[in-house]
Amino acid sequence: MNLEEQNIAGGKKVVIVGGGLAGLAAAAGLVRRGLQVELLEAKQSLGGRAGSYRDAESGELIDHCQHVALGGCTNFLDLCKRTGCSNLLERHRRLYFFSAAGQRSDFAAAGWLPAPLHLLPTLLRMKHLSWRDIFCIGRAMQTMMRTPAHDSQSIQAWLEQQRQTPAAIERFWKVVLVSALADSLDHISYSGARQVFVKGFLAHPSAADVLIPQASLGELYDQRMASWLREQGATIRCGEAVKQISRSSNQQLLVQTTTRELTADAVISAVPWQHVREMLAPELRAALPQLNHLNEFSSSPIASVHLWTDRPIMDLPHAVLIERLSQWVFARKNFSSGEFNYQVVISGEHSLAGQPKQTIIDEVWRDLQAVFPAARNARLLRARLITQREAVFREEVDGNALAQLSATSSLPQLTFAGDWLNDGWYATMEGAVRSGYRAAERIVEQLLGEKVTILQPDLPRSWLARWLIK
Repeated sequence: MNLEEQNIAGGKKVVIVGGGLAGLAAAAGLVRRGLQVELLEAKQSLGGRAGSYRDAESGELIDHCQHVALGGCTNFLDLCKRTGCSNLLERHRRLYFFSAAGQRSDFAAAGWLPAPLHLLPTLLRMKHLSWRDIFCIGRAMQTMMRTPAHDSQSIQAWLEQQRQTPAAIERFWKVVLVSALADSLDHISYSGARQVFVKGFLAHPSAADVLIPQASLGELYDQRMASWLREQGATIRCGEAVKQISRSSNQQLLVQTTTRELTADAVISAVPWQHVREMLAPELRAALPQLNHLNEFSSSPIASVHLWTDRPIMDLPHAVLIERLSQWVFARKNFSSGEFNYQVVISGEHSLAGQPKQTIIDEVWRDLQAVFPAARNARLLRARLITQREAVFREEVDGNALAQLSATSSLPQLTFAGDWLNDGWYATMEGAVRSGYRAAERIVEQLLGEKVTILQPDLPRSWLARWLIK
C-alpha cells in the first residue's frame, strides 16, 4: 500500500478548499500527521492568483504576474524548502534602480555593518535622491523603528507628518511600498508599511534579498509543489468547485462540490475573501457574524505586461523604474525560439481601468525605450497585457477602519486561511503561507490534541537592531 493509500485508509479527514498559496501551505503543514488531506481547487491548476497561463502562440507557461519574495519571508521560503522547490528560486542581493532619465543606482546591503546600519552606505549612493531627501528618509526610518505599529492612519499621512520631501516620497517610499503592497500610499496603513521596512529591510542584513522564481509559477506550484504533496499522501483535485459547506447530520462538516458530497472532520477555507461567505450555508454564516464585514473589503489591481523582442534590451535580471508607469521589469533567464521575453509589473494603478490594452502596452514600451538605450534598436514582436483587478485586498486605514479578521473561527471544525487575514504580512505571499501554517496548527490541535509549531520565526535581529527596533 503506498503512502497516499495509507493516508486515505485511516485517520480523520481534512478538506482544504482553495489551491492558492494559503491552501498549499496548509496542506504541506498537515501531510504525514495521520490525517486524510484532500485539497479542492475550482480552477484547472494550482497557485491561485500566483499562477500561470499557457501562451497560445509560443505554448509556454506565462505567469499572470511576476511574484518575488524577500529574504525576510521566512515562511514562504520554508514552504519552498519543505516541498523541495528551493532550487527554483534565485537569490539576488542587489536591486537596480533607474530614474526617469535612465540614471542607474545599485541598492545592496553592506555586509560589514550590523543591521540596520547595513543600508546606510547604499542609501547614500542613490543618485536620484538629494542629500536632503536621504537625510529625511534616514530620520523617518529611525522614527519608524521606535514607533510601534498601528492602523489609525495611512503611511501617506505619516510621511507628511515626518516632513518627508515630495521627492523622497515619490522616489523612495512610493517605489518600495507600492511594489510590495500593491496600493497607493493613502490606502496603505502605517502598520503595513512598517512591517515591510522593519521586517523586509531593517532587521537583518539579508532581509532585503530578492528571491525570483527561475521557472514559471505553474511549474513551481502546479507541478513541483503538487507532486510533493501527492507523494506525501495528499489528494489534490483541480477543476472541482465547492458549492457549499454546511453541517452534516453527525456534526461533521459537509462539503458539496459540483460533482459530489463529502464529509470532513475539519475544513480549511482558503479561498479569496470575496468568496468566503457565499460558500457557507446560512447556519454557518449566522454562527460567524464577523464574516459580514468581508463585504466592506475592496481590492487593488496588479497589471503585468509581457513583451517579446528580437534582441535583448538590458543586461540585468531585473530593474526598478522610478516615476514611470512601469514599476519593475524582469528578464526571463531562459529564452526560446530566438526571442527575448520581459515582464513589466504595474501594481496598484487604479487609473488603468478602462484604458485600451494597446495604450498601456505602448506606454510601457516607451518607458523601456527611454530607460534602456538597447530597447530603441529592438523590435517588439508581440505583447500581452494581463490585469488582475482583484489581485489583493485593499486595507482600510481611516479612523473607523475595518480590522482584519482573526483566523480563529467560533466553529472549531472550520478555520480560514488567506493573505487577507491578520497574520503580520499584509496581502503578500508570506502572509498567505503564514495563514496556511497557522490553520494547520489549529487543525492538528483540534483533531489530534497535539500542539505543534509549523509557523517559522522571523529572521533573527542583530544586537543593534534589537536595541533600536521596538
